[in-house]
Amino acid sequence: MTQGLKIVIVEDDALIAMDLADLLIGMGHDVCAIASTESEAIVTARRCKPDLMIVDGGLQEGNGIDAMRRIATEGFIPHLFVTGDPQRLAQGAPDAVIVGKPFTMRELSRGIAAALASGVPASAD
Repeated sequence: MTQGLKIVIVEDDALIAMDLADLLIGMGHDVCAIASTESEAIVTARRCKPDLMIVDGGLQEGNGIDAMRRIATEGFIPHLFVTGDPQRLAQGAPDAVIVGKPFTMRELSRGIAAALASGVPASAD
């Protein structure tokens, strides 16, 4: 597993975001920011220039798929989606790396590795 990644979390549930940040820090990564809306995700990606983004598929303001599509217009950033409804998210982004909630550390690690290896932008249906 690659260590020391600079990661942006996009999650609108503050408790989940904090738990995920703690887990990633414990894995040796740097969580440079947490965004909670689609527009914050875009601004944060520009500012932080992360190695990886971990994105909730459904946000209260906007959604993760659209955020990653917009970010990809300025340059691809490896990312994976975390969601409570992986089947629905896969319909909107069939080539995406998706980890279902709740997830284990092993599933998250596999998702991170897959996202880093993919280089495939969010689907532009």
